[in-house]
Amino acid sequence: MGRPVAIIGSGQTNHGKRFDVNYPELVNEAVEALMENTGIDLKDIDGVVFGTMPSMMEGVALTHFYFADVLRAVGKPILKTETCGSTGISIAITGYYWVTSGMADLVLVIGSEKMNEGDSQSTMTSILDPFYQKYFISGAPGIFSMQSQEWSKRFGIPEEKVRAAATRLSIDHHNDAFDNPHAHIKQHLTEEQVNTARIITYPVRLWDVCPASDGACAMLIASEKYAKKLGRKAAWIKGVGYCGEEYWFGDSDKVIWQSAIQASRQAYKMAGIKNPRKELDVAEVYNPFTFQELLYYECFGFCDFGTACDYTLKGVFSREGELPCDPSGGTLCTNPIGATGLNRVAEAALQVTNQAGAHQIPNAKTALAHAMGGVDQYNGVMIVSSVK
Repeated sequence: MGRPVAIIGSGQTNHGKRFDVNYPELVNEAVEALMENTGIDLKDIDGVVFGTMPSMMEGVALTHFYFADVLRAVGKPILKTETCGSTGISIAITGYYWVTSGMADLVLVIGSEKMNEGDSQSTMTSILDPFYQKYFISGAPGIFSMQSQEWSKRFGIPEEKVRAAATRLSIDHHNDAFDNPHAHIKQHLTEEQVNTARIITYPVRLWDVCPASDGACAMLIASEKYAKKLGRKAAWIKGVGYCGEEYWFGDSDKVIWQSAIQASRQAYKMAGIKNPRKELDVAEVYNPFTFQELLYYECFGFCDFGTACDYTLKGVFSREGELPCDPSGGTLCTNPIGATGLNRVAEAALQVTNQAGAHQIPNAKTALAHAMGGVDQYNGVMIVSSVK
């Protein structure tokens, strides 16, 4: 067991189509927000961990070279990670290990993306096998559509029930986003609007899909000694888990999804959690698609396999429910891919330190943050708590 580690502050940009700033200015905005929120001078950081989608997303390779000044990385060690959608949780866990191992006392972790300056779906398609799969999978919606259909078929869930649960999630999250000052898409929706929206890839419709967002998130991860020295509210990292699987989509079971199951179990074991639905107060589940969010509830042990739709329709995972999920609106409403997973960690930390503002879950003490990436192949989970 390593040293205790805390998240002592974060800064998020406003997300959306940020044509008002260039890419380095967007990253700097998150770092400036972090400094304003914490009052900490970043000259004391021991190193920087940075992450994005593959750099060609915005047409600039090796963006950590380009951003050295705004990342405050001059004269410091820097590590960059690219694991697609899971990048944010990958860099948060990397920062955790730097500190818990004793290699550093204070690490600056930053994730960013400026998706509206590139072609995100083309970039994501380029990640797939170039000889066979890329010709019919066509970006993220193609993968998640097939996963959703396999899940509902495996457990014999009626199509109407899956649609109703997905619609409930879409309406709830887009409403919740109004209380998140950094959210991209905020929309009051009716069931009819969600159910009749145009199909993206069957059965996924427009309001089941996350947007392409510009945005960045910065976070400070500190040792116990440094956290006490600053005397700030801290979200203690109690458990981490990360698991990958085969590159070829189709070589592994995406319903009884081992990378998601094992990542959550690793984090639960480390945090001493036996019954996640009872012991977690809030969860920020990576939910780029409503259908996939339902599957995560089952993989993470929030409910049994095949039952997520029933629990969702009963309101168990709504903001007023037994285990509120994504009160920030989640990835469904805001998705700057390289930052999205770090946003989930930042939101979880805000919840357990009672700093989430209008979307605060009362008395939240323990929270789960999650992100998924690669070719539907990596899952990472972090558990944070107000108690060391």
